[in-house]
Amino acid sequence: MQNIIQKIQDSLSGIYPENEIVNLGRLIIEQVTGYSVPILLSDKSKKITPAQEQIIDKIIQRLQTYEPIQYILEETEFFGLPFFIDKNVLIPRPETEELIELILSENTDKKVSVLDIGTGSGCIAIALKKHRQESSVYAWDFSEPALQVAKRNAEINHTKIEFNKVDVLQDIIPELSLDIIVSNPPYILDSEKEVMHKNVLEYEPHSALFVPDDNGLIFYERIADIALKRLKPNGRLYFEINQQKGQDTKEMLADKGFTNIRIVRDLSGNDRIVVSQIAQAQ
Repeated sequence: MQNIIQKIQDSLSGIYPENEIVNLGRLIIEQVTGYSVPILLSDKSKKITPAQEQIIDKIIQRLQTYEPIQYILEETEFFGLPFFIDKNVLIPRPETEELIELILSENTDKKVSVLDIGTGSGCIAIALKKHRQESSVYAWDFSEPALQVAKRNAEINHTKIEFNKVDVLQDIIPELSLDIIVSNPPYILDSEKEVMHKNVLEYEPHSALFVPDDNGLIFYERIADIALKRLKPNGRLYFEINQQKGQDTKEMLADKGFTNIRIVRDLSGNDRIVVSQIAQAQ
C-alpha cells in the first residue's frame, strides 16, 4: 500500500502541488479499491491487487497529461451532491456553490419557479431543486450532449427538472413566468486563453468557456433581455461573471432598467456574482 502511495507522489511531483497530490492519491485509491486509505493501511487483509494497480497506473498516466481527475473518474461532488461528468460539460466549480448559497438565502419561499440558462452538467438546477423540492425548475442548454449529462444527473439525484434544448442567441424563447433566472454562461475572453491552465484549455468544452474579446457580455445581454420578458415583477436575475466584468455587467443591467443591482464577491475577494431585479409592477 505504501509503495502505491509513493508511486502516485513520485509520478505527479512537479506537475501538481504537493497537497493536491495527496488528495488525488486518496481519490484514486478509494475509487479503484472501494476502500479508504486509512482502512487499507490498518487492515492488512485488504490489499491492492495487480489488476487494481494497473488501473491506478493508467489513471496516473492520464493525470500526467493534465487531464482533470473529474473527467478520468467521471464523477465529482457539488453542493454535497454526486454528479456524473464527461468532456461535454464543464467541471462544477466551488465558486458556483457560493451562487447556490446566495440564491437559497435570498429566496426562502418553498415554492418558486426557477430557470437555469446554460445548465451544462445540471449542477445549479439540481442543487436548487434538491433544496426547494416544491419549486418548478427549468434548465436550458444549446448542447444536446450536455443535456444528456444533465438528465443523467437529475436521475442520480432523484430530482425532477424540465430540460429543454434552447440556444438563447438564436432560438425563439419558450413562454414561462419565473421568479428566478440564474446563469453561469461563457464569459472568459478569447485573449485569456494564453494564461489558462492546460487542464482547462485542453480538456473542458470551449463553447462553454469562451466569448469574443469585442463582445464579452454577449450572453449576459441576451439573457437580460429574456429576463425582462419572463421574470415576474420583483423577480431576480443571478449571473456568475468574469471577475473583470462586474462593473460592465452592472451598467448593462442598469441601462436595461433592472433595479437593486449589486456585485457580490466570492470567498477569494473577487467580483463573482451580479444580482438584479425586475422593477415592481406599477
